[in-house]
Amino acid sequence: MMINGVNNVTQVNNVQNLRKTESSAKVDREYDSISVSAEAKEMAEAYYLEKVANETPDVRADRVAEVKEKLKDPNYLNDAVIKSAADKFLSALGI
Repeated sequence: MMINGVNNVTQVNNVQNLRKTESSAKVDREYDSISVSAEAKEMAEAYYLEKVANETPDVRADRVAEVKEKLKDPNYLNDAVIKSAADKFLSALGI
């Protein structure tokens, strides 16, 4: 089996290299810059926050275990703890 026309590939490469040189000579040497709109920045932040929210578990198992351990102690539930919890709950509701 004979392969003919290998020289043609070299000729094609020469033409491609010549075109690259001609087009690159036309490039303006000033620095490029970009600007991002405020809307795009807000959308990127919203995307990031949504990603973080989706990756964050709804229940913090470590805190639940900690509270369960505290509740096992009969001395833990006293008037001060109950009042503090009620105040925090009402504050979270905006009352």
